[in-house]
Amino acid sequence: MVRTHKSSNFTILPGRVLALVGILVGGVACESGGVGDPCTPEDEFFDTFSGFSVGEVNVESRSFQCETRVCLVNKFQGRVSCPYGTNGTPPDPNVPATVPHNLPCEVPGLGGYVAVPVDAQLQARSPDVSVYCSCRCDGDDPNARYCECPSGFECAEIVVNRGIQTQSELAGSYCVRSGSDVDTSTVSRTECTVPAEGSQPGPDDLTCGTPPEPVSGS
Repeated sequence: MVRTHKSSNFTILPGRVLALVGILVGGVACESGGVGDPCTPEDEFFDTFSGFSVGEVNVESRSFQCETRVCLVNKFQGRVSCPYGTNGTPPDPNVPATVPHNLPCEVPGLGGYVAVPVDAQLQARSPDVSVYCSCRCDGDDPNARYCECPSGFECAEIVVNRGIQTQSELAGSYCVRSGSDVDTSTVSRTECTVPAEGSQPGPDDLTCGTPPEPVSGS
């Protein structure tokens, strides 16, 4: 299934392709400076965005946060800005709980809370492993100029050209952290967790940073 709308993203999901309008011009060099810098995907600035899937690759090709203009999301779960997930604020009683707490997700930079459920991040696929500025380092276009991956990164083919125009313009290999482009079937599904209300953190709690404060009055 193919869907398009005005955006600068391109997403691959298992069994389907979601093509989002965004042009990475093949003839323009993608500088390797800035590869590995943190970035927050633009989708996270919407309070109705429910997060990414670990089986998904998303290339945001017009990211103003990145010197390379590419913010890469490679097999990541949830939202970069919300490591512990949320059931939405306020939680919808008609929707099954996503996480065992009622802490909120804040919309980064804009204030307010995410209104929809979001899965917690996976401990094995933290943002520093799977979400950062990248650049296209190889592809099928003989006229394109590709970047060289800096130390600590490798060139991996993560966007396969399936003959769709918007896909072919982004298809190819990107700089990823060395050893990070793994088979998702081997990824541990252990999520970032917070202790139960009133409990002290256990050994597997608070593994992904400081949790947000509860919403006042909740």
